[in-house]
Amino acid sequence: MSLNHIRPWRNIYRRKSRQIMVGNVPVGGDAPITVQTMTNTLTTDAKATILQVLAAAEAGADIVRVSVPDEESARALKEIVRESPVPIVADIHFHYKRGIEAAEAGAACLRINPGNIGDEKRVKEVIKAARDNNCSMRIGVNAGSLEKHLLDKYGEPCPDAMVESGMDHIKILQDNDFHEFKISCKASDVFMAAAAYQQLAEQTDAPIHLGITEAGGLTSGTIKSAIGLGNLLWMGIGDTIRVSLSADPVEEVKVGYEILKSLGLRHRGVNIISCPSCARQGFDVIKTVEALEKRLEHIKTPMSLSIIGCVVNGPGEALMTDVGFTGGGNGSGMVYLAGKQSHKLGNEAMIEHIVEQVEARAAVLQAEEQAAE
Repeated sequence: MSLNHIRPWRNIYRRKSRQIMVGNVPVGGDAPITVQTMTNTLTTDAKATILQVLAAAEAGADIVRVSVPDEESARALKEIVRESPVPIVADIHFHYKRGIEAAEAGAACLRINPGNIGDEKRVKEVIKAARDNNCSMRIGVNAGSLEKHLLDKYGEPCPDAMVESGMDHIKILQDNDFHEFKISCKASDVFMAAAAYQQLAEQTDAPIHLGITEAGGLTSGTIKSAIGLGNLLWMGIGDTIRVSLSADPVEEVKVGYEILKSLGLRHRGVNIISCPSCARQGFDVIKTVEALEKRLEHIKTPMSLSIIGCVVNGPGEALMTDVGFTGGGNGSGMVYLAGKQSHKLGNEAMIEHIVEQVEARAAVLQAEEQAAE
């Protein structure tokens, strides 16, 4: 039992989009919102890139993007695609021939940038390669690389210019009877990106890829992405997301899931509810949570765990979680299982015991889920 009760004030009504396939992963429609990341290794170093893809997939990435800046990278992509457990998106800029080569190498999707991919004739050649190789596409508009004629028209990057760029390229794809595409309108400015995405959502039924581009380092980028993506997702906009951080791609995946989990849009792994701690705490909450986060990374089953330092909020939070521990006095606290008070536990045995209880509860939930299928 996962204690997720349906409450009207918690419902998010997703924008209706059509569904496309990125390899074997559905994007849009009623499919779960997917989490993406991008490798930051040299693509020509196939071994290092594959290791990064595998780490991202283990962390929960549904799709991984790989940059293809040159012909040598396109050749390496074939091996990367072969070894990847998740669909690979080829990131294409400037050289349209890289898009053709990537499609032939087995990429599940091609990301093209309207601001630098070239004229309509070149786009048509990429479309043909995508169609011939059963490859979808993403129109990836960036505020920092808009077409010159749009910058001349609007004077500077702005939501109107970004949406116009995206809609112009949608028309090219549709005029060529190609409909397996999604679209993004990214900016590093949260306000600009949010405004562009809201406009875009009203003008097309294509699946939308959300992102705040060049968001920054782990802390600042996480906050900026949570604000930008969180608000759009709350409005029902977004079918797939990528959190752009100057950090390990695994961190992007983790943050992406935390954003979705906080809105009840995806559930994966243990959601730890913990207090910031104060003088009332009956044990060291911060060190305990740090240890449990590491010890429970292997749990993929969606479930909740409350770790609260004292009895002010501890019992109430524990009633709403699968496993809970509330600090008390005399070096011990209370364990809660499935929302019910279970037994007392000494602080010295707390971490090991909680790990055991979480693993046992995860096994029960997983068995219940399999039986329901």
